[in-house]
Amino acid sequence: MGFVLGVVIGVLVGVCLIVCFVKSENARSKLRSELATTIAAFARMTVEDSRKIFTPEQYPPWVVFSNQQKLNWLNSHLEKIWPYVDEAASELVRSNVEPILEQYRPMILASLKFSKFTLGTVAPQFTGISILEDGSEGITMELEMNWDGNPSIILDIKTYVGVALPVQVKNIGFTGIFRLIFRPLVNEFPCFGAICYSLRKKKKLDFTLKVIGGDMTAIPGISDAIEGTIRDAIEDTITWPVRKIIPILPGDYSDLELKPTGVLEVKLVQAKELTNKDVIGKSDPFAELYVRPIRDRTKKSKTINNQLNPVWNEHFEFVVEDPLTQHLVVKIYDDEGIQAAELIGCAHVRLNELEPGKVKDVWLKLVKDLEIQRDQKNRGQVHLELFYYPYGMKNEFSNPFAPNVPMTTLEKVLKGGEGGQEAAQNGGEINRRKDVIIRGVLSVTVISADDLAPTDLMGKADPYVVVTMKKTETKNKTRVVPESLNPVWNQTFDFVVEDGLHDMLILEVWDHDTFGKDYMGRCILTLTRVLMEGEYKETFELDEAKSGKLNLHLKWVPQPIYRDS
Repeated sequence: MGFVLGVVIGVLVGVCLIVCFVKSENARSKLRSELATTIAAFARMTVEDSRKIFTPEQYPPWVVFSNQQKLNWLNSHLEKIWPYVDEAASELVRSNVEPILEQYRPMILASLKFSKFTLGTVAPQFTGISILEDGSEGITMELEMNWDGNPSIILDIKTYVGVALPVQVKNIGFTGIFRLIFRPLVNEFPCFGAICYSLRKKKKLDFTLKVIGGDMTAIPGISDAIEGTIRDAIEDTITWPVRKIIPILPGDYSDLELKPTGVLEVKLVQAKELTNKDVIGKSDPFAELYVRPIRDRTKKSKTINNQLNPVWNEHFEFVVEDPLTQHLVVKIYDDEGIQAAELIGCAHVRLNELEPGKVKDVWLKLVKDLEIQRDQKNRGQVHLELFYYPYGMKNEFSNPFAPNVPMTTLEKVLKGGEGGQEAAQNGGEINRRKDVIIRGVLSVTVISADDLAPTDLMGKADPYVVVTMKKTETKNKTRVVPESLNPVWNQTFDFVVEDGLHDMLILEVWDHDTFGKDYMGRCILTLTRVLMEGEYKETFELDEAKSGKLNLHLKWVPQPIYRDS
């Protein structure tokens, strides 16, 4: 019954919105007649009949669909009312989108407006409808839509040098899922207080740009700038978790508005075995990371020159609005200088896979495209540490990123003197978290190794381990265990660490020879987990090795620091 009620409400809200914006009284009368026919057609369908055309589809585990259905009957009626929808929606979209385009207008343009906007004669096709059982006091509906439209859209573009260009947007192809939320349900017609709508998933968005009577290449970079503006505007204004709220009945609907729910701390540790994009030398990799792919929320790492196994150890922070549906995306590029960077590979992590308040250490395989998983080529892996904490959560571990950890006077001086102090007092919580210095003593016990690769002709090795703190380059090494591929050391080394959040522990395994040494692999570890848990034992795979594992015991003893309030 939730399915039936959801579709009925969807049709009703369509009636309300479309009729309101159609100006011609004659057109409104015809539209009412067509909509009445549509509703009557739906009413004649029994729930049992509709079940015969349900088609299953796999969705994320956090959502349960009660029904999934092909909607040929609705599409046929949508085609009949499309001329009236075009009249109403074209003016509505134009008046709402123009201010958004102006907000995202690239710097090379003086103005960006529509001189013409109609949706054309081709109606979109709804290919599926679902009702989400999310436990809320309302109805959440998702409509999957395909549209290969023939709209007439012309952008009037002016540059600062006085050049005016009419740019036509052509060949639009779109596939996506729209989410409609009807909440709260009330006993007054039309049975809900407000409606939220959002583009929950954009599967495809293709279009071409053409200058009318001119060449798009007349102004270098203008095509990419306009395309980027359009995509940014869509992503930031209507793509989930952003949503638009339309009040239907008087009331306070602030609880439906988009609100931050927590913070995702990301440490970009390293990458390995990246594809080489350069003919001479090696790639110069850097990373871009985002939760929402818009300009002011996309983070960029430093570039590591001539390296296919880069180590960044950089920390980034992202605001999270909906951990159930959002994910972190990482894209690794080869820096080509003045030319456009070339994508090496990308990966993503769903935030609903993270346990709040716990650090997750992951190696992600890089792929060519996140949507099309047909690429089997090895493009390398990227190493991340992820830590998600909802606002107001009380953690069982001490959170080194917590906003209520103040800096000492010395730390403020080291981080920029009074200016840093003033920034913190002005509410710069993110900056303050990055500036906190955590001191202490790290005890590293190198317990043993397993399945090391042989290095001599007899199929043995004489392994030892060099343990290094990256920032201070302080080193210790274990004793040599002769003729063993499964050596046991059980040696402990203590390191005084001045900046635990940003330091790294490097363990390299070597084979001892009388006249030299052979490299057998390494482990690179951040200190985030031991800072939060205080102590742990773990087995780590050796990188840059055919085989082998290291068994370690790490313990952290914080150094007492008197912090001012």
